[in-house]
Amino acid sequence: MAFFLEALFGGLMAGMLYSLVALGFVLIFKASGVFNFAQGAMVLFAALAMARFAEWVPGWTGIESRFLANTIAFLLAATLMFALAWLIERLVLRHLVNQEGVTLLMATLGITYFIDGFGQTIFGSDIYKIDVGMPKDPVFLFEGVFPGGVLVNLEDVYAAIIAAFLVAGLSIFFQKTATGRALRAVADDHQAAQSIGIPLNKIWVIVWFVAGITALVAGIIWGSKLGVQFSLTTVALRALPVIILGGLTSVPGAIIGGLIIGVGEKLSEVYLGPLVGGGIEIWFAYVLALVFLLFRPQGLFGEKIIDRV
Repeated sequence: MAFFLEALFGGLMAGMLYSLVALGFVLIFKASGVFNFAQGAMVLFAALAMARFAEWVPGWTGIESRFLANTIAFLLAATLMFALAWLIERLVLRHLVNQEGVTLLMATLGITYFIDGFGQTIFGSDIYKIDVGMPKDPVFLFEGVFPGGVLVNLEDVYAAIIAAFLVAGLSIFFQKTATGRALRAVADDHQAAQSIGIPLNKIWVIVWFVAGITALVAGIIWGSKLGVQFSLTTVALRALPVIILGGLTSVPGAIIGGLIIGVGEKLSEVYLGPLVGGGIEIWFAYVLALVFLLFRPQGLFGEKIIDRV
């Protein structure tokens, strides 16, 4: 039972991180109808910015406090993500209003390569570390209940808590604030939202900025665990099964889909892996996504697909 709980907790914590990346896809698709292939590149760009600013700020200012330096680095990286969102809207999106979905998709592919190259030109292409003070030591829980306790990595616990707070904050933002309601109105109908005075261009900047903040937090967490390197762009590929499972237009779907994928990967590797020689964790999510595409293509919480003839 203790072993099962270890795998379950590990899956839930990994699932929260998947949800965080998937949330960026969902937010942008809901507000603009664009499937943002650049989300992975945004994670890498934000993580590079955070890592390099955390190194540069003490040299620029003489600050010795790691917490203060990291706070300033986070604010600078967030400002950079806002500038990136503004430039994307100004130079790309506003010129592609009412274009075909394939055109918008190709535009985000172009943005992906630009961000990858631009980020590494500015910040370098080495492997950098992000140290935000998260503990990396494992701990044993429920030692009085199970012999030996349940082994849990504290860094994963802190990462999952941070991701959960961010997801909860975004949910409140979308449900309770005027800007959030405007975002949902734009998601429902662009032209109707414009007709009642909602500024579409401003909304797009906001939603790309919010997606940039989720990318920044995801980049910090993944960078703290694995280091900041080019492979961070592949994090977006791990989020694709999440949005297929949860639904491309559903914020709760991104959260629940991430948890299902995370838990499914860990438990399948532990219990089914020995039967097939291991390696299930690599492809489990994609097979599950394929099954959903065959039998429920809109996902668990997505809008039902209606063919009009």
